[in-house]
Amino acid sequence: MATALAKAADTDTSVEHAARITHVSKTFPGPSGAQPVLDDISLTVAPGEFVTLLGASGCGKSTLLNLVAGLDQPTTGTITTPGRPALMFQEHALFPWLTAGKNIELALKLRGTPKPERRERAEELLELVRLKGAHGKRVHELSGGMRQRVAMARALAQDSQLLLMDEPFAALDAITRDVLHHELTRIWQDTSLSVLFVTHNVREAVRLAQRVVLLSSRPGRIARQWTINIPQPRRIEDTAVAELSLEITEELRGEIRRHGQH
Repeated sequence: MATALAKAADTDTSVEHAARITHVSKTFPGPSGAQPVLDDISLTVAPGEFVTLLGASGCGKSTLLNLVAGLDQPTTGTITTPGRPALMFQEHALFPWLTAGKNIELALKLRGTPKPERRERAEELLELVRLKGAHGKRVHELSGGMRQRVAMARALAQDSQLLLMDEPFAALDAITRDVLHHELTRIWQDTSLSVLFVTHNVREAVRLAQRVVLLSSRPGRIARQWTINIPQPRRIEDTAVAELSLEITEELRGEIRRHGQH
């Protein structure tokens, strides 16, 4: 199906970047003074690129994503994006008193989509995430995987060029997660969205991304990056995915040892 989303999200060659993070640091107040969480992060996400942020718990991955989303401000440095990014969390955060379709229509309403167009756009987005016919279903009628598909459709309804995803599949079982990896890859390829995806799962990072960025333990700094040349579609059990995942895991373990975390 050729949706309006796919047309609108085509990579704009006039845009130089989907996100540009320049010398960004972030500190939070603590009992013994300012606590550094991120230190001198510089990273550019190209239009249409899929980048995963990987690192140990507490390294600042979600903090960096929140800064890119505009939910918080860096202590130093700058972040620029062409328009407001869309954000998808680990929890679906759907309104339980609304149907699947009405949750998406609410996002469309906030974006300024005229009321007569909202139902049709919501139906298109549900079909894009393989939930055709689910417009009238209540949240409690949906499985965990279906709820995350609706959450993805709601994020896509914002018609942003950049989709930020904060461990959106972490709470799902392995089979559902694998299915949604495939669906996310398909949607990313169909729409030419740029994606910045946070995870602590090394194989998930390699399965999905064109580039994996490893953050050191707190304060988070870019420790190393990998360009992933494994052709899509990939599977999480593919030999090439497993081999690269092992290499990245060893690097991650080294970062954890260097910073004295267990």
